[in-house]
Amino acid sequence: MKPTKLLLTLLFFPSLLVAQDLLNQLDKEFPKTPVYEIATFKTTRIGLGHSIETRKQGALEISMYNRFWNHKEGTTQRFLADEVSIRFGLDYAITDNFTIGAGYTNFDKITDGFLKYKFVKQVKNSKKSPFSMALLQTISHRNKEGLPEYDQYGIPTSQNNTSSVFSYTTQLLIARKFNTKFSAQLSPIFITRNNSIFEGQPKNQYALGFGARYKVGGHVSIVSEYYQVFNPSKTVPTYNPFMIGVNWELSHLLLQFQMTNARNFADDTFISQTTNNFNFHDGNFHFGFNATFVLHLSKNKVN
Repeated sequence: MKPTKLLLTLLFFPSLLVAQDLLNQLDKEFPKTPVYEIATFKTTRIGLGHSIETRKQGALEISMYNRFWNHKEGTTQRFLADEVSIRFGLDYAITDNFTIGAGYTNFDKITDGFLKYKFVKQVKNSKKSPFSMALLQTISHRNKEGLPEYDQYGIPTSQNNTSSVFSYTTQLLIARKFNTKFSAQLSPIFITRNNSIFEGQPKNQYALGFGARYKVGGHVSIVSEYYQVFNPSKTVPTYNPFMIGVNWELSHLLLQFQMTNARNFADDTFISQTTNNFNFHDGNFHFGFNATFVLHLSKNKVN
């Protein structure tokens, strides 16, 4: 090696060592900030149940859920549907990861509320945190005049005025956004209540929920949900709830159109007390329409 090259190497090599040491020091002082996945689901509900999503701090979500269906006997009493059930709800984001909410359903006179906390966020392009996770705790109260008795076919026959029923549903929401179009969610569920709705219905029930979203356009996505109950009522026939629908996003307004066999809205009711199978033959096919509007009450306006 020529003396000039040797001299340049000796001068340049320590500089490389110093530069590398500075880079290592900067990495320690300014660690890389993880980039989290957003909009795994576009709204806080997939369709029937809760999604992993929570709103940004200060966001107020105003919702109206509707469910329409006909009687099994085939007799039509109204222009479009024999029965209509409506739930009015308000959700508020205390922080970006913690949301509370409450609602009331006119058909079965159920008041419900919930707490949802997201404690794990999916990180983009990383195996360290491939999922988002949230805890959901709901409570529902049904007035005693809203406790129907059912015959062997699951048709309400009379009112049971024994007592009110408080139900508590605990869910662990586990979701992953696989790409810009497809997201999926798995939800282990535990339901407990102080009184049974049906005679012989377990006071503690276990279920597993599955949900998915596939984006087909800029503002349109197809969603679906299914819930498997492992210890259903043995005296009154109940069925696992299923839903398939379309979500249409319009700025701060989300419209959801769905077909389902579930007519209730509170988590414990539609998961464990659906008395209709999903079919086209005997009036068990229900049409759902949900409208959700988001109002930002703070300066932290996102999505």
